[in-house]
Amino acid sequence: MDPLKLICLLFIPLLMTVYVTKAQDEDEVSDEAASADEENGDEDGIKEEDDVLVLTKDNFDEIVYSRENVLVEFYAPWCGHCKKLEPEYAKAAKILKTSEPPVYLAKVDATVESDLASKFDVSGYPTIKFFKKGEAFEYDDARTAEGIIRYMKVRSSPDWKPPPDAVVSLTKDDFQEFVDSNELSLVEFYAPWCGHCKQLAPAYEKAAKQLQTLENPIPLAKVDATVENDLAKQFDVTGYPTLKMFRKGRPFEYNGPRDENGIANYMIMQQGEASKLKLDTKEVKEFMHPVDCGDPNELREDFKFAHTVSKDARNHYKVNPKSVVVFTPERFYTKYEPKWHILDVGAKSSEVVDIKKFVTDHSVPLVGEYTTDNQKRRYESKRPLCLVFFDVDWSFDHRDATQLWRNKVAKIANDYKDITFAVADEQEFSFTVNEFGLGDSGEEINIGCYGADSKKYKMEPMEEWEDDEVEEFLNKLKKGKIEPQVKSQPIPKRQDGPVKVVVGKNFDKIVKDKKKDVLIEMYAPWCGHCKHLEPVYKDLAKKLKGEKNLVIAKMDATANDVPDTYRVEGFPTIYFAPSDNKDKPLKFDGDRTVEGFEKYLKDHATASFKSAKEEL
Repeated sequence: MDPLKLICLLFIPLLMTVYVTKAQDEDEVSDEAASADEENGDEDGIKEEDDVLVLTKDNFDEIVYSRENVLVEFYAPWCGHCKKLEPEYAKAAKILKTSEPPVYLAKVDATVESDLASKFDVSGYPTIKFFKKGEAFEYDDARTAEGIIRYMKVRSSPDWKPPPDAVVSLTKDDFQEFVDSNELSLVEFYAPWCGHCKQLAPAYEKAAKQLQTLENPIPLAKVDATVENDLAKQFDVTGYPTLKMFRKGRPFEYNGPRDENGIANYMIMQQGEASKLKLDTKEVKEFMHPVDCGDPNELREDFKFAHTVSKDARNHYKVNPKSVVVFTPERFYTKYEPKWHILDVGAKSSEVVDIKKFVTDHSVPLVGEYTTDNQKRRYESKRPLCLVFFDVDWSFDHRDATQLWRNKVAKIANDYKDITFAVADEQEFSFTVNEFGLGDSGEEINIGCYGADSKKYKMEPMEEWEDDEVEEFLNKLKKGKIEPQVKSQPIPKRQDGPVKVVVGKNFDKIVKDKKKDVLIEMYAPWCGHCKHLEPVYKDLAKKLKGEKNLVIAKMDATANDVPDTYRVEGFPTIYFAPSDNKDKPLKFDGDRTVEGFEKYLKDHATASFKSAKEEL
């Protein structure tokens, strides 16, 4: 029998989201209030609106913890989803308040009661939580009157008990047995105080419930990394939450989404053999038909794999036994590159690392398609990267448009092989087009490039494709003669507060100052966790204002560009940029108290706290 030959195929990865206060005179207010009281009535002096109790920080505990069954909606007055839910919520409240046992529906304006919203980890609107004898549970039924009534009638029963957690809690005593005994499992390393962990928890639990129902269940587990320090160190846990996949005890990085369906779908994709056996040439051709390639298990989230022992298939593609072949998808064929790339493993005695490098080196064609599915895994590390924005349509009727990249873009790409090129649908990436400053272009084709420094550079729009103009732009880009596009608020004229304000245009000057250690908080103005942190962060800055080589800073990450190395994955995201390594900042993972921040800074300082370090 002929020796085994691997055939690698590249597939696009599966998918893995004014309130108006009207000033009225006193007579108007009193008349309306009287009529509202007659219509709604207040229960024990507690305000009601359409049979829904109105909660504030002053009455929340009294109501929620003194009643057995309470459903609470955290809303924002301007939120469209909240407005849509409002009549359904009121309809359910009217029916349920007369049920036995009684069920109360309540609401909290999270834009006003930000402390309450922060306490219950509200990160979107509406967020609905069910309280049973004061214990909070995520609401997970339909957002209709019928769904709410159904959900609450089941849970208001005196016999109802919450189901056991689907996520398994592990310690050092049972961890190894758990990961060794399961073909495939997922483990979250978390910290109880971590806001991102709290945000992930309900989605992680729901995904675990989904995966329990499979014919071959996939278990999800969690480890409190603040308690199980040795386990956290063993698996290089440096931030929270960290997710690790295990195959019969062997760890792999988890690179999937962090929502319920995303986690479930990603883990289902990981089941079974990484490489599929194809018996003949026909099966090989059919397997290759879709799109993009990789190395089993190590790269299976990015690529699809197959192998064959068919001599006919090997002869058809003119390759030797023990060959790894990366095929370029047919729709990306150009005359400037081969249709497939061959690594003769037998001839070169290649190691696993060589095969992996070969596969990743050929993971994108000369000019590929940039999509929401592949932008992170396929193109994030490719810099410089130039995107050609236009209406991407692969149908036969739009073959002229696809020929644009096949002939004109590919020709340029072939001459500038130190730059990665891809086409991107301008509708799908309208936000990106705007970030490049091309939103008002009006032209059918626009080009924006991420430079070697990951900053954004735009080419002036062309009425029609001109090779000379594109080449001139690329040459200037390579020579550093084009100004980057930086989204930025105005640079503050004065910095009087204890916390320095950073914007896009002064980020490098402040954060990348090599003479100083910098702690920077990336926040969003609407974020409840950020508002909760604000006084702590300010107290920290005041306490450490004597450290001349330490900067405590903050930046509105919704209004300013953030460098790739300081990526924001949730709010607040906090980085420590030591004076001696500005391009590899550390994501803060300590306790978010003044004492916790101070301890972390003293432990990691390179330019500050010198006297403290010398004493040690």
